[in-house]
Order: sequence, then C-alpha cells, then structure tokens
Amino acid sequence: MMRVLVTGAGGFVGRVLCETLARSGHSVRAAVRADTNAALACNDLVAVGDIGANTDWTRALDGIDTVIHTAARAHVLDDAAANAALYMSTNVEGTRGLIEAAARNGVRRLVYVSSIKVNGEATTAAPFRAGDTPAPLDDYGRSKLAAERLVLEAASARRVDGFIVRPPLVYGSGVRANFLRLMTWIFKGVPLPLGAVDNSRSLVSVWNLADLILRLATVEDPGTRVFLASDDADLSTPALIRKLAAAMEKPARLMPVPVSALQLAGRLVGKGAEVSRLCGSLQVDVAATRRQLAWTPPLSVDEGLARTVRWFLTGISRER
Repeated sequence: MMRVLVTGAGGFVGRVLCETLARSGHSVRAAVRADTNAALACNDLVAVGDIGANTDWTRALDGIDTVIHTAARAHVLDDAAANAALYMSTNVEGTRGLIEAAARNGVRRLVYVSSIKVNGEATTAAPFRAGDTPAPLDDYGRSKLAAERLVLEAASARRVDGFIVRPPLVYGSGVRANFLRLMTWIFKGVPLPLGAVDNSRSLVSVWNLADLILRLATVEDPGTRVFLASDDADLSTPALIRKLAAAMEKPARLMPVPVSALQLAGRLVGKGAEVSRLCGSLQVDVAATRRQLAWTPPLSVDEGLARTVRWFLTGISRER
C-alpha cells in the first residue's frame, strides 16, 4: 500500500485520481488550495494555499512515500502575455519547492502530470513521441517543460524517483472549457460548420489517465522517465461530434464548410487558435507507453465518451 499525496486533488484530474488510488487500496492525502468540504475519495485533506516557491509542504508530506503532482496554473486559450510570470511561479517554482520538500522528507517517488504542449501544438507527418525534441509554443507549454527538467534533474541526482506523463486533451466527468462547450452545442442542436474537417486528434479520458498515473506510481523500473498518454484511438473532429451526438441520442448537425473559410473567419474574430485546434491534427504515439509499462487503456474511447455524456446529461437534468 502506498501513502500518496495528490496535489490539485480538487481539480478535474485530481478528483478521479483520488478515487482510483483509494479504490486500489492506497492511503490518499489530498492537497487542496483552501479548507473545503468537497467530496473527495479520502478523509485526509490538507490545505496548502496557492502553490509557488514559498508553499509550505511540511504537513502535507508527513508520512508520505509517493507524490502525484497534478496542481498547476492551467492553460488559458489566448492568455495575456502579462501572465507569463504566473505560469512560471506556479508551474515551475511551485514544482521546484515541492521536489525539494519531497527530497527532504524522504519521499520515494514523484509523478509529474505535464502536457503534450511540451511537444508542440500540432502534428503533420508523424505523431508526437516522448523522445521528440520539445517545441512548446506558449508560456504554459514552456513552464511545463521547465518543470519537467526539474523532475528529471532530481531523478538523475537520485533525490527522488521522478516520472513524467504528458496527456493531450483530457475529457471526462467534470470537463470544462471547449469540450463542455462542444457538448452543449450538440445537445442544443446547433449546426456546426465542421463537416469538411479531415484531421486526426488524440484524446485521453480522465479515467484512462488516472489508471496510467497509478501504473507509473507503482511500476518498478520502466527504463525511461517520460511517457505519453492517450486512449490510443485517434478521432477526427467530425467523428468526435458524431460519437458524442450518438451517445446523447441527438443528430450530429454538421455543415461542410471549407476549412480555409473557417480559418479565415477564425482570424477575423480573434479565434484563430481555437479554430486551428478544431481543424488541425495532434496525434500521440503511445506504443512505447504501452510496451514499457505493460499498460493498456482500460476504457475504449467509446466507453469514455459515453461516461462523459452521462455525466453531462445528469447535469442538464438537475438544471431543469
């Protein structure tokens, strides 16, 4: 049995991760920003405040042998350049402080949840692989890469056994932002001008990601430090919309608008990056992850999307 500290335990990934760890018989301590009555899958909650260079981890790490670090300043589409320092403060200096405190407290292993944005924003000729040269294009991606390097340095110096997982877009119960917006449009029957899009994107359900993180926290020696995550079943944007619509028992109202017209419209209204994500490809090769960790995603993409839709429809029912 591990004694695990999960940072960001009140977040989208952290909540499901706590459930997964507890269900597997591990002792889970949840690090949250402030005292809360949130329903988490553990009774051991520690408020650590805002995460940064001066965060006091003493109480949170007492008796802990494994840390899973999910807390971060999340990516915000078209975020202001003035917020670059905030990404560095939370995602880099906060991780540095946690690593140092973990090493002092004898923590055995640290799993860092990074982002595929460390690799880049899009793929063309080949999927992203863990060994690719990093090419982050925004402040969030650069902060995640800097934090990864701290984890790898600590592992190289044998201060803590550090591992990194880079997920692409994560969906599931509690998903927000663009994925939730897309489901809302489908549910309301809004015509979507994406029928002509011919792309391929990797996704990972929050349940598959939590299962992979659990594997990384417990495996003996996988032979490498960085792992990519996905459901291992890439989808085009129209295919994703059709699957979500089918799970809702709604029609998929797709209009075949040329991609060039969508891109032009996106630039004109200041939504160029958002349109690029809907129309472009981002594929992740998880063959090495599967082989080195002897891991298989426990849920198919269809099962993951169906679970997500059930959560979404439950929320709709409660609002009525």
